[in-house]
Amino acid sequence: MTPIDIKDRKILYELDLDARQSFTQIGKKVGLKKDMVVYRVQRMQDEGIIKNFWTLIDAYKLGYNVFRFYLVFQYATPDIKNKVIEYLIKEKHTCVINSIIGRYDLVVFLWIKNINDFYHFWEKMLDNYGDYFAEKVFSLYVKWYTYRNSYLLLEETKDLDRLKYEITGGRAELVDIDETDYHLLNLIAENARIPLINLAEKLNCSSQTINYRLNNLTKSGVIQAFRIGIDISKFGLKHFKIDAHLKEHTQRNHITNYIKNNPYLTFIGTSAGVSDLELEFYLEDSDKLNQIMDDIHLKFPGAIRKYDYFTVAKNYKLRFIPEI
Repeated sequence: MTPIDIKDRKILYELDLDARQSFTQIGKKVGLKKDMVVYRVQRMQDEGIIKNFWTLIDAYKLGYNVFRFYLVFQYATPDIKNKVIEYLIKEKHTCVINSIIGRYDLVVFLWIKNINDFYHFWEKMLDNYGDYFAEKVFSLYVKWYTYRNSYLLLEETKDLDRLKYEITGGRAELVDIDETDYHLLNLIAENARIPLINLAEKLNCSSQTINYRLNNLTKSGVIQAFRIGIDISKFGLKHFKIDAHLKEHTQRNHITNYIKNNPYLTFIGTSAGVSDLELEFYLEDSDKLNQIMDDIHLKFPGAIRKYDYFTVAKNYKLRFIPEI
């Protein structure tokens, strides 16, 4: 594999800020000609550094809620585990599906409009695979903050506001969209760089109309960002998640305001159930994670009662709107 140099990192950083921007625009920002940007992006795709381009959609604004559950398997052969994962991938409401190493085996997020939808989904899940679950832990996801991938550039991003996106559940202002908008969101959910002309052909309208709709969906906050999927293992990093239980809940905001400056932090989440504070990092190993937690303990003595952590082994699905 060709070594990843600073120009590659800058291209990846720009694509993660806006995956739909043109290669000419990216070239001007990183100091390369368009043809060289095209070459480098294609090479990184061929080498598996770039996995995909996806759209971060705030489906809360469309009336959905996020249910999240952890699963621990029992009596499950590798074949059974694969069948469970394949079943979940095909389920139209699933948003994120990750196999994990640690306290649990699998984590699944679903976009659901009401509790009856979730109950119907879960009943079918139990009918098919209930005997293979030793433990099931549910929570309602309320809010999350996503941070820039500063690990790509480190020192060059230390003075920037790292917060990039904020998605809130219960207080979300609903946005009314029509059927064409919904079909448009479905098309770009897992392919953020589809050209306007292709989208226009699929939706039987003009490129200008598609561009107008994309701009409106972005202004309303339904579209939060056009992002890039990166194989962080190519950078020697792993995806770590922490579920922290606080002794003093009033310290939560102080801890998050402190930790958000860490360039390897990618996500802060809040859920009703499981834990009081959820943090995600891209780090080299668990020693780095323990150093971060030790630092938090020193800065806020006694604030964290305990914490669990796990690593994300593989992502099977990432889609921020239910499929049509």
